[in-house]
Amino acid sequence: MAVTNKKILTRLYFIAGFLFLFACAVLFKLVSIQIVDGEKYRDLAMERTERMFTIAPNRGDLYSDDGSLLATSVSRYAIRFDAVTVSDEDFKENVKPLADALAKLLDKPSSHYQQVLRKAKENKNRYALLARNLDYSDYMAVKDFPLFEKGPYKGGLIIEQKTVREHPLGKIAERSIGYERLNEYDRYAGVGLERAFGPYLRGTEGKRLKQKIAKGQWKPIGWDNIVEPKDGYDVYSTIDVNIQDIAHHALLKQLEHYKADHGCVIVMETETGEVKAIANLGKTKDGKYYERLNYAIGESHEPGSTFKLMNLVTALEDKVIDTSTVIDTEKGYWKIYRHRVKDAKNGGYGKISMGKAFEVSSNTAFARMIHNGYKEKPAKYVNGLMKMGLHKELGLPIKGEGIPVIRFPGDKGWSGLSLAQMAYGYEVSLTPLQTLTFYNAIANDGEMVKPRLIKEVKEMNRTVKTFDKEVINPAICSKETIGKVKQLLKNIVEKKHGTGHRLYSPNFSMAGKTGTTQKNYVAKDPDKLKYISSFAGYFPAENPKYSCIVVIHEPDRSVGYYGADVSGPVFKSIAQKIYANNPLIDEVEMKIAEGAQLEGSHQKYYLEAQKKYNKVPNVQGMSGMDAVSILENLGLKVEIKGNGSVKKQSVSQGTDINKVEKIVLELS
Repeated sequence: MAVTNKKILTRLYFIAGFLFLFACAVLFKLVSIQIVDGEKYRDLAMERTERMFTIAPNRGDLYSDDGSLLATSVSRYAIRFDAVTVSDEDFKENVKPLADALAKLLDKPSSHYQQVLRKAKENKNRYALLARNLDYSDYMAVKDFPLFEKGPYKGGLIIEQKTVREHPLGKIAERSIGYERLNEYDRYAGVGLERAFGPYLRGTEGKRLKQKIAKGQWKPIGWDNIVEPKDGYDVYSTIDVNIQDIAHHALLKQLEHYKADHGCVIVMETETGEVKAIANLGKTKDGKYYERLNYAIGESHEPGSTFKLMNLVTALEDKVIDTSTVIDTEKGYWKIYRHRVKDAKNGGYGKISMGKAFEVSSNTAFARMIHNGYKEKPAKYVNGLMKMGLHKELGLPIKGEGIPVIRFPGDKGWSGLSLAQMAYGYEVSLTPLQTLTFYNAIANDGEMVKPRLIKEVKEMNRTVKTFDKEVINPAICSKETIGKVKQLLKNIVEKKHGTGHRLYSPNFSMAGKTGTTQKNYVAKDPDKLKYISSFAGYFPAENPKYSCIVVIHEPDRSVGYYGADVSGPVFKSIAQKIYANNPLIDEVEMKIAEGAQLEGSHQKYYLEAQKKYNKVPNVQGMSGMDAVSILENLGLKVEIKGNGSVKKQSVSQGTDINKVEKIVLELS
């Protein structure tokens, strides 16, 4: 018996010892977790219940040169309801007044919101959605509604803010304005001015603490942010909204008429290099046009006959020819090896001076001039082009600038035909903006300035940074050469034999060069042959204020494809309408009564703008920008809905202006 009791006692000691050791191990683990890993597990627990979220700052505004908004950040708010934090007594007392207030603001019946609120209370929903996309004034009103005025802890109000980017001009200049966003690699990506000046516009993120609630949702804790976001700076561009509107609609009209694939227009201030308008339109599958790609900056292509200006300047500087040098165009074609260079005019131009060859755009004359003048020293020819910087990118802040191509003897692609081909704009490649920069230098008496899209960066009224005129080359050639080519560019429009003569107007002067380039010319199928139509120049011809280039790709050949017919009229229309808004030289008189040839809606705008009104005018049928200009000059507040021309105005013609505070224009 004693032995049995001793065995039992031994077992009990063993069990007690085991339990003691187990308790020590548990205690050790608890201490270890608390002291050694406590921080880790506390953070993990906190991470699962509370988390710090980033708050995007308000992006800075993007303005035109006169302070008109091109892009702005607008805060939008979502309103949610935490039914758990609200006491039964407060809920019962306020549910109907709250529903009535929501119904009045959001234009839904009170019964709808009573049902939503009661269901949320019944289901203990901590994140019930009441409204989305409220503006700031609506958000402030909601904060004072019954029950919600008690705040997030007693009233159950949850506010979520997001920032959206809006473009007041709609689709006009959309691609040039561009966008910026974070990609999947958490890096900034985008296009246009928004991306180029993102570091100024984007601001600094803030921090907000949120608590995890049911169904994996996160609810903000309290009213305030842990770290307030810092808004971005405002950026003032060089874009002139009136010139931009003129360029956009002139290009659109021509693209639609010629059923072209795409095109672009750039208008630049001659002396400063400020880009006043940049329009890019491409055709969709359903035949509509929109700002698809930034062709003006990014699309490098063979310029065709607009490159003859660069060749003429090079040859004049090297004394290879003079403008009076006579050259034989023979019968309109010239054979070099197995290749035949042809002129647009059947039978050719006979023996003509190089000046006239430029004015009539003779391919044979230019091919013979460059080939014969440089065949023994082709490097000298290319060095002449490179001396003027034609092989270099402009170095724009906007990403995606097309790379110019100027081949050097010995480079891949160089052949015995290269000199002749380059003479009239083939085997070279430039973007429209690179071509315009050269023409602008001619207009600017030889000083080549870098195209500029931004004037300054500001924080409120404080200037953070200014972007001044930047000279690329103070003199691309001699003053003598500049004088000669400026006269020839003027002759192209003014003389009857000039390729741009159909653009001539006695009411204002302009100078420029036509260009018609074949695309897919290596294809054997003639049906696949397409064209690029161009016109580059400046106005007024005597004292240039603006330079401009128009490039239209793949117009319908059955309608027309020559640069003078397709792109030239766009250039003329833009020049005319800029003159109408702001006559540039004293000699120009826009005599409307005598029938100055202004087209369509802009003629109506000019006539209306000359009148003085005591009553509201009729602006229906005008472009939106023209109508706004007239009405705002009368002291009226204008609200625009849509894009395009005015379809409807909210205040009738003839209404006393003194009785009108605001007028709404519907555009289509």
